[in-house]
Formats: sequence, structure tokens, C-alpha cells
Amino acid sequence: MKKIKVTQELINSLAELAKLNFNNQESEQIKSDLEKMLEFVNTISQINTDGVEPLVYINEEKSLLRNDEINNELTQNEALKNAPSKDSDYFKVPTVLKK
Repeated sequence: MKKIKVTQELINSLAELAKLNFNNQESEQIKSDLEKMLEFVNTISQINTDGVEPLVYINEEKSLLRNDEINNELTQNEALKNAPSKDSDYFKVPTVLKK
């Protein structure tokens, strides 16, 4: 496995991709944390897993989910009755993403 060198350039690049800003102290802490995480991943990657079957479920039960049942359903008019803004048969919400 190729070892990744954690540099200030890498931290700055990751911060830019995540749209985050860090001061020097935060940047140093992130660098330290990232180095620890990468070292942990490197340690795990060295474990010999030959002959070990992949674990799909932690326990033997296949599904712990219950069947969906409709209870106390609202009509469309009841759901829209208290909406602060609606457009015909739909809830109207403020624009979140801009072009």
C-alpha cells in the first residue's frame, strides 16, 4: 500500500474541496489526526485475511426490520392544510441550491 504523506498542501486541498477554512492551530490538529488515521488504516491493511470469509451480517438474523403498516394516514388536503406555502397539490419550499 502506498504511504500517503500528510502535508500542509494536502490539508489545504482537502479543506478547499470540503469548503472549510482552518486556522494554523486547527490545521496542525487535523494534520496530526489524519496521520493517526492513515497509520491505523496502514496497520489494518497488513493483517493477513487469507481464508477469512467476508462478514455480511454481524449476527445470524437476516432482517430485524418490521413490515411497514399504514397507520393514521393523512389525505393530501389534510397534509397541505397547514403548509406555510403550497403550489396547487404540492408543498412549496425555498430554493436551496443555486445554479
